[in-house]
Amino acid sequence: MASISYSLRSNKIEIAHLFFNITSLKEMKSIKLILLLLLTIYFFPSAAQQKVDILTERDIMSSMNKNADSLLKNSEAYSVSIGIVKDGRTYTKHYGQIDKGKGNTANNSTFFEIASVTKVFTGLLMAQAVLERKVHLDDDIRKYINGSYTNLEYKGYPIRIKDVISFKTGLDRDLPDNRELRTKNKDSLNFYSKELDEAYSKQKFFEDLKKVKVDTIPGTTYKYSNLSLELSAHILENVYHKTYEQLLKENITSKLGMQSTRLNLSNNEKIANGYNEHHLLMPHLSNNLWGSDGFLKSTLSDMTKFLAYELDTTNKIVRESQRNVTQSNEEWYGYFWDGIEVADNGKICHKQGGSFGTQTMFVVFPERKLGICIVVNINAPNTYDCLLKAISGIAEDLKPQNKTKSIYGYKITGDKVIFTYTHAKPLNANLIKSITVAGSFNNWSLNDKAYEMISKPNHVFELSLPKSQFEKGKIYTFKFLINNAASITTPKNASNVESSADKTLVLKIN
Repeated sequence: MASISYSLRSNKIEIAHLFFNITSLKEMKSIKLILLLLLTIYFFPSAAQQKVDILTERDIMSSMNKNADSLLKNSEAYSVSIGIVKDGRTYTKHYGQIDKGKGNTANNSTFFEIASVTKVFTGLLMAQAVLERKVHLDDDIRKYINGSYTNLEYKGYPIRIKDVISFKTGLDRDLPDNRELRTKNKDSLNFYSKELDEAYSKQKFFEDLKKVKVDTIPGTTYKYSNLSLELSAHILENVYHKTYEQLLKENITSKLGMQSTRLNLSNNEKIANGYNEHHLLMPHLSNNLWGSDGFLKSTLSDMTKFLAYELDTTNKIVRESQRNVTQSNEEWYGYFWDGIEVADNGKICHKQGGSFGTQTMFVVFPERKLGICIVVNINAPNTYDCLLKAISGIAEDLKPQNKTKSIYGYKITGDKVIFTYTHAKPLNANLIKSITVAGSFNNWSLNDKAYEMISKPNHVFELSLPKSQFEKGKIYTFKFLINNAASITTPKNASNVESSADKTLVLKIN
């Protein structure tokens, strides 16, 4: 049931006072009319004063069901598990079956390989180390690595802690070196990769670390690297004098009550099966190093606890792990996130984890108090896009909506076309460094300064262009791009929408 709360601060009037000192019937009638008006204001405040919670549990479950059905169909996964945390409440549901024909639907206690989502855990530990001054972001990483590594620099520029957490080390490859595996048959590739990991040791890791090269100035070029994570685990162990596994347990899983999130399971605990694009059963991951890059297993129940933790904007470690460390004006990476960007849902932090036969998408919208975790037991070329579509669908469904149809994104005033975007008031407009209009009228240019919007009061951004610049009767399509990274989602009430799958906005001069 929708709940309504309203502020009565401006209506605090001593109504009883009106009954005193009445000297005439005329006054009495006037007072009664005033009293009626005040009571109306008191019990039926204006629309501007009302705060309507339009989301119900049914709304949230309906969105989960709709997007899960599409995800099952489009990804061809046998199993889909969805966890949502919204405004402090948790919702979970599982769909399909883990193995076709066996009827074994997943549940909140089913173990999944969360793969690279493990990196977010490692990032939190590193953020804590920075806050506790165990390490410093500008430190040369060799300060914390056992042995001498003259190769871990480029023309005198060392790899710093901030380069490691931002995937900008400049290192030319991962360890173990898996470049030769790319020549293997797709269906057998993961089995060879597992054999490589099983045969690799920490001793071999440090031997090979002396042979890697830094091929560019650290801090300048993004290159995703699992090596950065294993190095981080080694650094954390050296500064805390505890194992990576101990640090995980003491600082994250035990504190959050995540009893089912571990690097290693017992013999009687089984990981859910996963499949490749041809629905061949895939092996589970192996790791003889630290496992900080992607070896954690968890359950949906535990992952919703982790969502809630990452949504806690009062937590210093969480804030540090999501911080724009590199002061980027576009997308940033915080501590090992795949990306942190700003869109019409505010700040978005996202991480995808892929094992040989499973993919997990972990996304938080801190300003919307919304977190979503989805696990599918398939890893195919289109799985990532299917997961993104499901996440976007749920986030859009749960966003406050204006149901009145209207033209969105522009208005025509006199001889001007004024493009307009309003960033919702609860969101932090200071995170927006730029908004650009890109469309068919400027060849979809993303960096054209002539189409950069100007910030106005009250979270409004505008761009005014001569109407003569647009041909009368011609249909133009356009979108807004925030910080050159995230396009603004077309709202459901927009009437000027192209009938394409991506719902591009339409501009037409009559």
